[in-house]
Order: sequence, then C-alpha cells, then structure tokens
Amino acid sequence: QVQLVESGGRSVETGGSLRLSCVASGQTFYTGAMAWFRQAPEKEREFVAAVSLSGRTTEYMDSVKGRFTVSRDDAKKSVYLQMISLKPEDTAVYYCAADRDRELGPDYVPTSKYSYDYWGQGTQVTVSS
Repeated sequence: QVQLVESGGRSVETGGSLRLSCVASGQTFYTGAMAWFRQAPEKEREFVAAVSLSGRTTEYMDSVKGRFTVSRDDAKKSVYLQMISLKPEDTAVYYCAADRDRELGPDYVPTSKYSYDYWGQGTQVTVSS
C-alpha cells in the first residue's frame, strides 16, 4: 500500500501563485507515474497534470498549460504542482494520485483517473476574483 498526503492549498486572489506538495509513504517502490487531479463542486474529477516515473515526460490539461508545472523528487518521495496566474476557475479540491503500473516503461504518463491506484485526501485551493 501507498499513502499520499497533499499540502499547500489555501485561498489566494486571481493572479496569485501556489505550490502544492504531495508526500508518499509506504511501499513507494511500487509506484510509477504520479499525477494531480482536481474536483470542483458538482463536477467530475478531472486530470490536471502528471509526470512519468523517469520525470522526463509530463502531461497537462489544456487550460493549465503555461501556468502549472508538475515535478517529482523521488529522494523526497514527493510530487509538486507549481501554479501561477491562478484564475477563479482553478478553484477545486486538488488530489495527488500514484499509478502502481511500472510495466509500460519509465516515460509512460496516463491521464485517466482510472489508471491511478492510490489517492490522497485532497487539498482545497480557492481563487477569489
């Protein structure tokens, strides 16, 4: 089992910046790609960004490209989401997720929530206009 704990969410104004962190514990050597998803009230959980096991490959949803940057530090068992130029539509609970699959290669980056096996409890990001 792998446990994920997110932190860094808070309220900011439009145009502000935040850095979300996610720390993994447990059997972390079983994890591959790691990702961030978000869920706003009454909406489906949606993919935001992901980084491959190798760290060489990243994927982003279109609306955050150029504003968000995902990275990982395996020595610290952590994944980060740096967010700049935040907008009210970025308001949501942000979840960290880890994929158990390592067989598809170190550069594989799934974007479907169904590909991820472990989830954190979420951290709230609120962007006011």
